[in-house]
Amino acid sequence: MNTTQPLQLLAPLSGVLMPLDRVPDPVFSSRVVGDGLCIDPTSQTLCAPLSGVIDTLQDSAHAVSITADNGVQVLLHIGLDTVNLAGKGFTSRVTVGQRVEAGQALIDFDADYIALHARSLLTLMLVVSGEPFSLLAEEASCIESGAPLLQVRSGEQGAVDEARQGSVLFSKPLIVPNESGLHARPAAVLAQAAKGFEATVQLHKQQASANAKSVVAIMALQTAKGDSVQISAAGPQAGQAIEALEQLLLSGCGEGVQAPLTLTPVMSVEPSMPDRLRGVCASPGSAFGEVVQIASQAWDIDESGVGIEAEQAVLDQGLEQAMQALKALQDEAAGSVQAQIFRAHQELLEDPTLLEQAQALIAEGKSAAFAWKAATEASAALFQQLGSALLAERATDLADVGQRVLKLILGVQDNAWHLPEQAILVAEQLTPSQTASLDTSRIGGFVTVGGGATSHVAILARALGLPSLCGVAQSVLALANGTRVLLDADGGELHVNPSPALIEQRQAAGDRQRQRHQHDLEQAAQAARTLDGHRVEVSANVGSLRDVEQSMTLGGEGVGLLRSELLYLERVQPPGHDEQAALYSAVARVLGPERNLVVRTLDVGGDKPLAYVPMAHEANPFLGMRGIRLCLERPQLLREQFRAILACAGLARLHIMLPMVTQLAELRLARQMLDEEVRHLGLKQAPKLGIMIEVPAAALMADLFAPEVDFFSIGTNDLTQYTLAMDRDHPRLASQADSLHPSVLRLIARTAEAARTHGKWVGVCGALASDPLAVPVLLGLGVDELSVSVPLIPTIKACVREWNLDECHTLAQRALAQESAEQVRDLLRTHSSTGSPAPMAMEH
Repeated sequence: MNTTQPLQLLAPLSGVLMPLDRVPDPVFSSRVVGDGLCIDPTSQTLCAPLSGVIDTLQDSAHAVSITADNGVQVLLHIGLDTVNLAGKGFTSRVTVGQRVEAGQALIDFDADYIALHARSLLTLMLVVSGEPFSLLAEEASCIESGAPLLQVRSGEQGAVDEARQGSVLFSKPLIVPNESGLHARPAAVLAQAAKGFEATVQLHKQQASANAKSVVAIMALQTAKGDSVQISAAGPQAGQAIEALEQLLLSGCGEGVQAPLTLTPVMSVEPSMPDRLRGVCASPGSAFGEVVQIASQAWDIDESGVGIEAEQAVLDQGLEQAMQALKALQDEAAGSVQAQIFRAHQELLEDPTLLEQAQALIAEGKSAAFAWKAATEASAALFQQLGSALLAERATDLADVGQRVLKLILGVQDNAWHLPEQAILVAEQLTPSQTASLDTSRIGGFVTVGGGATSHVAILARALGLPSLCGVAQSVLALANGTRVLLDADGGELHVNPSPALIEQRQAAGDRQRQRHQHDLEQAAQAARTLDGHRVEVSANVGSLRDVEQSMTLGGEGVGLLRSELLYLERVQPPGHDEQAALYSAVARVLGPERNLVVRTLDVGGDKPLAYVPMAHEANPFLGMRGIRLCLERPQLLREQFRAILACAGLARLHIMLPMVTQLAELRLARQMLDEEVRHLGLKQAPKLGIMIEVPAAALMADLFAPEVDFFSIGTNDLTQYTLAMDRDHPRLASQADSLHPSVLRLIARTAEAARTHGKWVGVCGALASDPLAVPVLLGLGVDELSVSVPLIPTIKACVREWNLDECHTLAQRALAQESAEQVRDLLRTHSSTGSPAPMAMEH
């Protein structure tokens, strides 16, 4: 049981006491791991400073941790970089799980060997559970092993008053469900939730503990899937905090527990192709241009400050200016995913661990610039060293935030890049801030050595429409400025000094594409009718009011998919009725009473969990509690959403669409609930109700569903992965998970036939609808509506106008007879190049 009695820690060995600030390692000196002290040893046996249980003992025996009965955890670390000795020079005298008494010998070490082969003999004793302590001996004094050294005020966290805090409560052991552990996004969700309780909250993993209100501290624990952790809390709301955070952590902290896409970059130039460098596609497309190397900026920074108050004011001003800039970037972001990136950066600016580290250095007389740079670099370096590719990527975000504030403190401006017309930027790494500020009128694309397809930079590149490669060999940094290159991100290649024939071929294709795009924009307001007059509705897939407004300017004829889950994700409390109703009504007003508004009910679950909906861990979330299954298990959640959607009835032609339906019983129960809410609100007419066709079961039973629905909408992304049993995010299989596979097309044909037989309309809202190559085969299969990515609305409408419906029917039948997606694509390419009119010939 925990106690509030002070706990005395003994010196673990003899030597000279030193403050952590003197340790030549930023991870320890900045107290990222924990606070404590170090000893320059004169003895060669490490002893237990307190009684307790051995939590961890490194295989190399250079570090050990002990937890006392009252929860105080102490980490002992012999020397710096001694892990590299692989156990040589160390002899362990204890084992994990063993109980030890204060003063008991733990590890013998050969000081002479370590002094010769490691960076330092300095030995650290850190109170990693976070309790405050006072020093019982003077710094820079000699201490004998076993002498009283620290007094820990156990039961406290930080400087919070003991009486106010009360006893410390611990959760049950919890298993981390996230595939990549608690990296930036789930850590931010957990920290944000913890901040909402009047309690001091700690997250514990073996010998290490972290302030659960700190994103950086949580990430520094280096948790992995399957790790056992515990949450402790002390304070007036300790019980509520434990209960809420237990559920939040078990649910994945707002993140799907399916492993994110992590591609292994090809890091070498192929010997047979010295003029070609390979990498990983971070953003699709191609561009020809000249290399512009982007180097990191470095500045001279004064270490000494001019006064604590003055330097703190400078730091505060820099943080406030950075916060305002990030809020502006968030507001200007092209979509919700991009906005979330800059919201996460704002969280880092408010991170208590970073702020405490910087403030502590300022209090020691350091300048604001030096203090902030040291704090952010120490944390970023820790993430880079933890051995996780994902954490290394997230360190880029922290470095970006650090640079942003540092430039504001120093008053320096970003160097203006002198760019040719089609610059191909080459860098070790670009930051999210740099990427968001790129002048896309002069930049054709970019290539980086670092980063990955899941990085924030890659997400922003896709939003900007800039082709980019990551994971390219270091030799790309040796390319001279002005070198001509052809960036083929789709093929994962950078061609150096490409041949004139290849350049001419790509330039001609690019010119045709630009001319075609301009023509499509000019004709965007015209209806999408085939050459023989068949009308096809081209709607938009949207997630925000901004998307809807943009779609109207590009000729969108309605909303075929409103992703309502974007209202629910990335938050710790569900949206209220008024917030939901306001969005749906605003969207409906933009559309008007003559256009369709199709709202998809919550499409969340194991792969896209909600922080505030407790869910058990699922081994395969794509086959678990998703979509309508989750909503019917929590009917109040669905009823509340129905009420909010119905608030916009009459403002547009309202349709409600249910995701992941596989059984008629699910449809019938949802319709019953909807009808009850319609009656409760006194509405005269219920909106149209349809289902998404996302699983083969629904497509195969479309003839049974059709009499009971008002429409079908086919989600080709999920339908493809379930039909082919291929995860569309799998790094090796994603390219084969092609929605033009004949098996997928046959399911689309079966669905369309069932809809036609019963007089219902069928749309496609998956990515296949946005593929110009697929347009004729979809029309030929009987699809009535295409709901597409907003920027592609003019292109898809133009594609419809190029085809005769009879040609489409013939082409679709030929596609169904093919053996593979590759054969279907070859067929469509051949027919598109020879059988359909050129776009410009149709202008009049």
